[in-house]
Amino acid sequence: MDTVLIGSTSGATVDVLLLTATIGAPLVVAVAAMIRGWCRAVAWASVAASAAILTCAVFIAVRTTGGTSLVAGGVLRADALTAVMLLVIGAVAVIATWAGVSYIDDELETGHTDAKGARLYAVLIQLFLAAMVLAVLASNLGVLWAAIEATTIVTAFLVGHRRTPAALEATWKYVMICSVGIALAYLGTILVYYAGREAGLDVDGSLDWTQLVAHAGELDPGVMRLAFALLVIGFGTKAGLVPLHSWLPDAHSQAPAPVSALMSGVLLSVAVYALLRYHVIAVAVLSPTFVRALLLTVALASLVLAASLLLAQRDYKRLLAYSSIEHMGLVVIGVAIGTPLAMAALLLHILGHGIGKAVLFCGSGQILTATGTTRIAGVRGLLMRRPVLGATFALGLAALIGLPPFSLFASELGLARAGVQAGLGWVIALTMVLLLVVFVAITVRTAPMIFGSTSDPIESPPPRTAGATAPLVTGLVALALIGVFAWPLGQLLHTAAEIAGTR
Repeated sequence: MDTVLIGSTSGATVDVLLLTATIGAPLVVAVAAMIRGWCRAVAWASVAASAAILTCAVFIAVRTTGGTSLVAGGVLRADALTAVMLLVIGAVAVIATWAGVSYIDDELETGHTDAKGARLYAVLIQLFLAAMVLAVLASNLGVLWAAIEATTIVTAFLVGHRRTPAALEATWKYVMICSVGIALAYLGTILVYYAGREAGLDVDGSLDWTQLVAHAGELDPGVMRLAFALLVIGFGTKAGLVPLHSWLPDAHSQAPAPVSALMSGVLLSVAVYALLRYHVIAVAVLSPTFVRALLLTVALASLVLAASLLLAQRDYKRLLAYSSIEHMGLVVIGVAIGTPLAMAALLLHILGHGIGKAVLFCGSGQILTATGTTRIAGVRGLLMRRPVLGATFALGLAALIGLPPFSLFASELGLARAGVQAGLGWVIALTMVLLLVVFVAITVRTAPMIFGSTSDPIESPPPRTAGATAPLVTGLVALALIGVFAWPLGQLLHTAAEIAGTR
């Protein structure tokens, strides 16, 4: 793989600026929000920063599709796998921050927040984005861990933004459980550092991903076995996987809708991205059977849990949260399969899930504003009462359960094909049964919300309806286009899959 080094050419200088601009854009807006507080200019600057991340991601994707890696001073590094994750972060961030403009306006109007709270929200959202961008750009696995830990600190304040008793309880639960998980990941990172040092790597190279991959055959298998198990549980906690998953439905249901969109659509996937990086090292050191068995156990347990709890849900935001556990379970099944086809499919799934959840969580926030409840039984006849909102929410649910033409249909087919080719037909069969249960659960629970009759009078939609639903419609169009056309993502996904794929 070719590497472009800082200072080697004028083109490399542009690449360095590109990497630093990706992190710098949200930080600049965070500073502006600290100085100015919440105002329309800062609100739209937040959207512009998200668009800047997405734009930089596109340029990075173009530069890395051929297998080139961009490196800035040994601190930041981008390859095709990084580019895919930056596209996810940028796309979800655009939808969430765009929808967040109307969200904060509504919060200020209803008195659920004040100017100080809106200012804090604006700053924290940008710091959250910067931390996630740093996590996927970090060349050092220690920096990757620190960036994911930073997301815990920032999002804790966002989950409790409304300061209700339920929100504060969810915040404490989130902090406590994720702190345990991130501590386990920290121990795993230390063990990887120890294994690298014992293999003769220097201080800087012992946590450098490229160095560890190059010298994976020299790492101690006993140390790496324990390290990988700790990392799976630790980063799996942030991904909402069994056994430390219970924070997720509470946090997602209580957080502001745009924050839930970012947490479900991006934060969970960034944690899986960390596992993808470590997976490449682990399969080169350990028995592939051990690695696959560990990942399949966690993934299938998560799927079983999500499918069973979706059947009993009475709250539409919690329903979406448990669906996130289901989809992360699917993604980790792809990691366990490990082939390039599986990796390409899971990366496409991460992108589709991220955009889909951004649409649905932001839509759920608008439903809450319109109805005043998150109870499924309290919402009826959305298509009649709010046609545009009802239609976008219905189409978002269709995308979530994997119906064509949306991209999740293609990615789930790709995962099924990869599993059968890898000799894991029984895993795919069990997964399909569980997905059928999920399909029935989501359809039965949400159909009355959208199509049911209601005796409530049909009210005129608020003036901001068109602006509030525009990001949702944009997300749905993107999902459909990605599902129908392989270009231009096809080659990028292929290159990223070659990096992450192991067999």
